[in-house]
Amino acid sequence: MNTPQQSQKRTKIIYWIFTVWMALGMVSTAMVQLMQNKDELANFTNLGYPAYLMTIIGIWKILGVIAILIPKRPLLKELAYAGFFFVMSGAVISHLIVGDPAGRTFPAVLLLALVIISWYFRPADRKVTIID
Repeated sequence: MNTPQQSQKRTKIIYWIFTVWMALGMVSTAMVQLMQNKDELANFTNLGYPAYLMTIIGIWKILGVIAILIPKRPLLKELAYAGFFFVMSGAVISHLIVGDPAGRTFPAVLLLALVIISWYFRPADRKVTIID
């Protein structure tokens, strides 16, 4: 039988595992985008996006990771999660629309899943509370 403390500890462990994994994924893809990696540039143009969008998305990913990892600021965290959700779901949809194979689509699907899991398991002190 799980006590509330054990359940809370388990939730926190799940949160941090998926959040760190998500943060590493976002930062690594941001670095590839900011360095205008040849393969990533080909990927972006294949999806029909201009090269300059890589820089914009790369910068926003790094800022989003910072927002999610710093203490406090729950509203900023919500906005970062929303941004990650929109960028990664847009990436998945873009890959599907152009008919990319599963191997090219999977990284975006994985990052999208990590964003959703991290958001779902975030502790109460990292959530926006609405007071009536």
